[in-house]
Amino acid sequence: MKKILSLVLVLCLVLSLGACKKADDKKASDGYEIALVTDVGNIDDKSFNQGAWEGVKKYAEDTQRTYNYYRPSEDSTEARVETIKQAIDKGAKVVVCPGYLFEDAIYEVQDQFSNVQFLLLDGEPHTADYATYKTAANTHNILYKEEQAGYLAGYAAVKEGYRKLGFLGGMDVPAVIRYGYGFVQGADAAAQELGVAGDVSVKYWYCGGFAPTDDIKTKMSGWYTDGTEVIFSCGGGIYLSCTAAAEAAGKKVIGVDVDQSAESATIITSAMKELANSVVLALTDLYKNGGTWPADLSGKTSVLGAVENCVGLPTATWSMKNFTVDEYKTLFEKVKNGSIAISNATDAAPSVAIAVDYQN
Repeated sequence: MKKILSLVLVLCLVLSLGACKKADDKKASDGYEIALVTDVGNIDDKSFNQGAWEGVKKYAEDTQRTYNYYRPSEDSTEARVETIKQAIDKGAKVVVCPGYLFEDAIYEVQDQFSNVQFLLLDGEPHTADYATYKTAANTHNILYKEEQAGYLAGYAAVKEGYRKLGFLGGMDVPAVIRYGYGFVQGADAAAQELGVAGDVSVKYWYCGGFAPTDDIKTKMSGWYTDGTEVIFSCGGGIYLSCTAAAEAAGKKVIGVDVDQSAESATIITSAMKELANSVVLALTDLYKNGGTWPADLSGKTSVLGAVENCVGLPTATWSMKNFTVDEYKTLFEKVKNGSIAISNATDAAPSVAIAVDYQN
């Protein structure tokens, strides 16, 4: 009887090891080829992560490639690097990273994993102290002409009839500054066209972060109480503080990065980066070249705007009455063909006829 039991145990052990091997083989073959690593938010943040994820999802499903997303455990370069490595361990051949927070992380990993292709949105790889910039051949960066999107939003707000505007920025990083200065330029252009430059004003403030806080809500409530009619909220989750203040005051908000109109009835439009479109364009070029960046993208930075249909206002959810979709399309074409010049300078505020209150 003991011999029979021993044989049974040995047989079970052999079967168990075989099952484990099959499981391991299956795991190795079920990797995800295209990976998105999120920044401090998630893929449903109604902002940058979500827009990038929608592009990854669309391209992967259209071309029948496997894909997945990975979320760092905390807001740190170390956590982002670790998560990128995790995605690669899971089979990623292409890693998409949305946002400037990945700049030093990509700088660190791009040479370690030279057989992996990296797509960095809204940034360029550099050391943590900004002393050295380097984009390796397996990395492509995309920047955006935020000043164009901001311009379209500011112009639309004044044409719609708003005269007391606000700009709430997250951190004063170049992308946010371009949004804000573009907004001021657009509001100024519309005000001068209408002959109301003396009546239009903008309150302007960077809150120092991208997460909603009670302090932001309190300050925005103060702006609304002081007469501000619509605020351009520019920076991740801070729109939640702004819309909460707007809902309480019966005032309006302009969203950013993606169409945020579904998030609150207070949002009249959004100054968008067509993140999904830009990711699809980049991945299409990548795979047309056999899975590596072509020469015109390898180790280089693209700056996308109206010409590439990678910035704009959402027309599918248009809610403005005085400024029509047709008028917007006419304006967009002028930005696209260059007949409207918009400064992208970030070192000094634009010179305008309207009053701008830059607050600390």
